[in-house]
Amino acid sequence: MPNGILLALLAYANYSFSDAVIKGLGGQFTVFEIGFFMTLFAGCFLFFARPKEERWRDFWRTGRPWAVQARAWAGIASGVLSVYAFTTIPLAEVYALLFLAPLLVTVLSTVILKEEVGPWRWLAVIAGFAGVMLVVRPGFRELHLGHLAAFANAFVAATIVILMRSLAQQEKRTTMLGSLIGYGLLFNGVGAVATSFTLPNLWQLGWLVLGGLFTAGGQLLHLLAAKYAPANRIAPTHYSQIVWAVILGAMFFREYPDAMTLVGLAVVGASGLLTMVREEVRLGTVRWNPFTRARL
Repeated sequence: MPNGILLALLAYANYSFSDAVIKGLGGQFTVFEIGFFMTLFAGCFLFFARPKEERWRDFWRTGRPWAVQARAWAGIASGVLSVYAFTTIPLAEVYALLFLAPLLVTVLSTVILKEEVGPWRWLAVIAGFAGVMLVVRPGFRELHLGHLAAFANAFVAATIVILMRSLAQQEKRTTMLGSLIGYGLLFNGVGAVATSFTLPNLWQLGWLVLGGLFTAGGQLLHLLAAKYAPANRIAPTHYSQIVWAVILGAMFFREYPDAMTLVGLAVVGASGLLTMVREEVRLGTVRWNPFTRARL
């Protein structure tokens, strides 16, 4: 189990480094071009991560095609929203809003799945939103479209979790990743050509490759972590990204969160952990399936 937890921490560190690369490329390329190249290079590395019992040429074979397509398109929406958010507002604020996703799952579960939610889970939802208010502080400082994009992304991620509850145990890994990569390349490629495509120089290309490598590395490390530790043990490591957001933001982007922001981040993390503690085992297992990262 300690090996699995360590691998999960490394996986989320890789995801955080990938997000930092995206932020660093902001202003140099359009949202679509960043999404295209990140998906392309992540897909190249993930191509070698095929399970022995699966074949990439069969990724389109699926038992529930409409649900798979919906998950893929939701992943594309998440990718576009996240790239825009990371390139326009501080890392810590993006993560604070993105970490509303597990709490929004609770809300959507009551509306869509008609599940009963206990008082502890509702308390976690209220605390999570309060924590985000401490970080973002609407009415006390200027809000940007990046904040709206990150909040919308949390809704998209929560919707994907609901979809994955039925898909994760039925569909192949190659099907889920193949459809996400294929649609991602098509959508972002068309978007990049239709807006303003800029051919990256060697330095920029190197960063794009590195970002794709970090993304693929996070996926692979998360898969390995699931082999050594149960899902409910590696789930809390997800919140290590809050720490990485503060560190990377300060080191590379001169983003120094104040005391109220740090308190808000702590409240968001604690509410998410409380949600996981009170959640049913079956939902927790699917939520923290390696494919529940909404985007590449």
